[in-house]
Amino acid sequence: MAHSKVILKILFSLCVWSFVIIGLFKMHGTNLVPQDYHQMPADYQQLPLNGRSLLQKDMLRYAETTSTTTDHFDPSEILVDNRTAMDDDQLVRDVESRIPSLPIAYWSKNKNFLQQKSATCAKYPSIFELEFNNIYWQTLRTSNGTFQLFGAYYDIRRTSLLGPTVRILGMIDRIEPKVKTYCQFWFDGQKEPFIVKTFEYKYIWYNKWGNYKQGIYQPYLIACQIPKPFHGVVPSSVSMVEKECDTATNNLRVIYNRPPDDQKKGFAVCVKGLDFLYDDLSVRLIEWIEMLNILGADKIYFYNLQVHPNITKVLSHYEQEGKVQVIPLTLPGGQPNVPGFQHLYLTKKTNHKRQNEVIPYNDCLYKNLYLYDYIALLDIDEVIMPKGNSILWSELMEKVRPESLKFKPDGYHSYNFRNVYFLDDQQHEHGWHKDIPKYMHMLQHVHRAKNYTKPNQYVKCFHDPERVLTLHNHFPLSCLGGVCKSYPVDTQDAQLQHYRADCVKTLKKSCEEYRENSVEDKTIWKYKDELIRRTIKTLETLGFFRRSGTGAGFGGSSSGLGGGATTHSTER
Repeated sequence: MAHSKVILKILFSLCVWSFVIIGLFKMHGTNLVPQDYHQMPADYQQLPLNGRSLLQKDMLRYAETTSTTTDHFDPSEILVDNRTAMDDDQLVRDVESRIPSLPIAYWSKNKNFLQQKSATCAKYPSIFELEFNNIYWQTLRTSNGTFQLFGAYYDIRRTSLLGPTVRILGMIDRIEPKVKTYCQFWFDGQKEPFIVKTFEYKYIWYNKWGNYKQGIYQPYLIACQIPKPFHGVVPSSVSMVEKECDTATNNLRVIYNRPPDDQKKGFAVCVKGLDFLYDDLSVRLIEWIEMLNILGADKIYFYNLQVHPNITKVLSHYEQEGKVQVIPLTLPGGQPNVPGFQHLYLTKKTNHKRQNEVIPYNDCLYKNLYLYDYIALLDIDEVIMPKGNSILWSELMEKVRPESLKFKPDGYHSYNFRNVYFLDDQQHEHGWHKDIPKYMHMLQHVHRAKNYTKPNQYVKCFHDPERVLTLHNHFPLSCLGGVCKSYPVDTQDAQLQHYRADCVKTLKKSCEEYRENSVEDKTIWKYKDELIRRTIKTLETLGFFRRSGTGAGFGGSSSGLGGGATTHSTER
């Protein structure tokens, strides 16, 4: 009997412990499942219980972090672009600003009207059917060569023998192209095009300069005369086709920029495609832009291939001030446009580089035909410097032009300035000028070669846009009214100051002579105080100066403000 009681006590104890353990287990299991378990993802619910317990710890930690962030930061403080989406009209204006040659506004306004059936064989091409090449170029493929078209311009200059004409700038992978083409003119309000034969392909190059072979893209200016019934009317757009009835794969807006009051400004400066991806020339560029503004440049037009971020910062600043305009640029056809690779290509393929440069120079000319009295093509290491009593470019030309008319009463197509080198190491031999910041490259370099380069070699010009037809870097290639005539400005009146680390490759033999025979030339110091003031103001505005107690300012140590300016060549 006693034995039976002992067994019963043991069984009772086991039952009690079993209930206690089961209860504890259930309580612990309940805590393993979050309150919002059923709102959690199915993947979470399907995890084994021990897996859920581990995941729950991470989720609780995340919830705590989220809660803390929400307590401290207002979501409205997030810095994102909250502008409303563009409507169609805004989008059209935006695209037109990015691709000036695309007649998107005309197409958007007239697309329904133009799509109606017309009596002619040619129909207006939808902008979505055009063949673009490297963003800014449009393509015409013919039975004998491919055309890459960059821009179209309305030419009604009184010295042109063709009368009202549309000139199309582009490149053709043929020398002396023989293929016959047509221009389809589209006028506002006209459902049908007016079709004319292409008048001429004007070669913007000399065959003796090289690259004169089939298959290489060559620069051309193509002319199409506007028919008499439409004299006085600017075409809205133009297409080039091989056969009259072809539906075009290109359609260019015809550019006709004219001042509202028909009053021209004085001077525009055009700068070829900038290729300074790795060279931070931002500080030197500021000094150069300010110098040209002081001399009287009304606007500087930069074409941009690839540049250092600091240069972009500088150009954006001046663009906001209305002193410059930056036009993006690519190379057409199969030429490289990848950053770095493009720079290598332009460095090694010199003739290709120079042929491509002709396009921005002539685009700049034709966009500004009626806006300025003179157009200059300059690199960012060159300054046309007045001498004697002249301070401004306008004063210089008021003296030079009357003198030139004594030799040619009907005037000149351009006025050229002799090139003289201000080589970098010539300054280093003479030390630094203490009252001038070291980063002011041109003001610090006032020792130049005693001798100028030969007449008509490496000159730069003020071109008369009413009289020149095509431009090269140094002089006009063709002119309206016959052979180009350029007036050589006396070196007593002005000179082209060229700031370089070394002479151009073709002058290597003469370069040592230039180095060994130098003279001091402080002509630029006429502008010293104003140039320093303006440059410092812009550098401060853009944050180029290193502040005490902080790291490097904008652009880091690459800005070179602490010592002598790094020297680079802009004419390779």
